[in-house]
Amino acid sequence: MTSPFAVLRRPLAIAAAAAGATVLGGLTVAGGTALLEGAAPAPARAQGTPSLLEFRWDNNRDYRKLYYFVTDTTRLKRSEYYLILKPKDRKTAILKLSITIPESFDVKIDPKDVKLCVMKEGGMLSRTRCLQEIPAVVEIPKGGRAIEIFPNTPVPDDKTIGVYINLFNPFNIGMYQFNALAQAPGDVPMSGYLGSWIIQIDPSN
Repeated sequence: MTSPFAVLRRPLAIAAAAAGATVLGGLTVAGGTALLEGAAPAPARAQGTPSLLEFRWDNNRDYRKLYYFVTDTTRLKRSEYYLILKPKDRKTAILKLSITIPESFDVKIDPKDVKLCVMKEGGMLSRTRCLQEIPAVVEIPKGGRAIEIFPNTPVPDDKTIGVYINLFNPFNIGMYQFNALAQAPGDVPMSGYLGSWIIQIDPSN
């Protein structure tokens, strides 16, 4: 006799596979969190960029979502990235800003195509843009897994700033987590976590 749980498990497995989850025994693992069979996953949270969704089932106080704007999310398309840091996203001036890039984001970034700016955050009637470039030295460490930005003078925390990047999107579609780390002026050269930009790359039409 077929167990009723076996009947439930088949459609659940199909739904889980579509959401990128894994079925282990009687549990569905999605984003690192186990869900009981029959329990609906947490609702998707709207992302800062228009028409994109962020799927995270493991949101916690150690993860902070940052706003961004991307002109084109299609794979292999040239796009402009505006990675925003609002005054509420930081508590001190910034002596050094580091952005970690996931290894799967297979794109070569030229330091000449990266700028630190005072940003205007867009909305329904206006687009996010760079208002004023902040003089800084931009370095890409060997391997290309980070962008390190050294402003000529510490950047205060009273304005919306951001990192502008001009690049070609990667071939692989999916969601990529960029993390922002900042070093404040002081005697201890340590960088603290500011938040993350979750960027989605979409398939070609």
